[in-house]
Amino acid sequence: MAVSEHDLGAALDAELGSGSQLAPAAAALSAAYRSGGRPGRVLDDPTAARAYAAVRMPATFAAVRAALRAAGPDLRPATLLDLGGGTGAAIWAAAATLPSLLSAQVLDGAAPALALGRALAAHAPDMVLAGATWTQARWPAELPAADLVTLAYFVGELRAEEQVAAVAAAAERAGAVAVVEPGTPAGFGDLLRARDTLLGKGFRIVAPCPHDQACPWAAGPDWCHFPARLPRSARHRQVKGGRLGWEDEKFSYVVAVRAGADRPGGRIVRHPFQRKGMVELTVCAARPGVQRVIVSKRRGADYKAARDAGWGDAWPPHP
Repeated sequence: MAVSEHDLGAALDAELGSGSQLAPAAAALSAAYRSGGRPGRVLDDPTAARAYAAVRMPATFAAVRAALRAAGPDLRPATLLDLGGGTGAAIWAAAATLPSLLSAQVLDGAAPALALGRALAAHAPDMVLAGATWTQARWPAELPAADLVTLAYFVGELRAEEQVAAVAAAAERAGAVAVVEPGTPAGFGDLLRARDTLLGKGFRIVAPCPHDQACPWAAGPDWCHFPARLPRSARHRQVKGGRLGWEDEKFSYVVAVRAGADRPGGRIVRHPFQRKGMVELTVCAARPGVQRVIVSKRRGADYKAARDAGWGDAWPPHP
């Protein structure tokens, strides 16, 4: 049975309760992320692990789910390893997205995060989550083989040379690798390093890039990132001190596979801009790179598709 953000929210409600006691720890955690620093081993503390789950699990779930969906139906892993997975948001996202999935393992160095992740997964209406394996080991560590390895908001916690080593180790043990990082210039820099490592290991990119060439935004000043909108529960708003019932998580990602790459001709990399009788799209394609595409009303089906298209969607709609 596929899970949803509502199932994750119910599990968080059951394990975390009210957000008032977690607000100070959540504020410190958010300040560390906003400052561009690397929070480090914050999940070694049980209260910090609970604050992290309250603040970051819904957003991580939404970002990883969006990345895996963008990879398309050819991503059909039976086994999953979530490296540096903490409380397990990525395996929740995989269970919500990949019907082929039969087993999942989370590997992380923080025992409190793993214990909380195991308790949350026990509430899931899904046997993959309920039966997931939670293994304590700090990177570097010997990795078990898996069809898919996810590294969600993990490589940014490492030094540059450690990032390369972690992604390379994942590539050695998997048929597919998904890396998700914050949608910031720093996060995109870490993501590019992971992308280059995967290409160097002979992998092919399936999303978001429609090609294996050099990223046209690698030299700046802009950077490739995408939004994932998610609902905020009452607890989530209380912990974060927010009023809105939703938030947009901005993230950068890459999904790569060892064999085959059924990918679109291009990817919409900014919000479409609609004007009377036309839609303006910013599209990344193999050639000539990032370009502006104008779709007028005279183009019929393409115009209707452009009006319905969103940031992160494939383009053109008909391969």
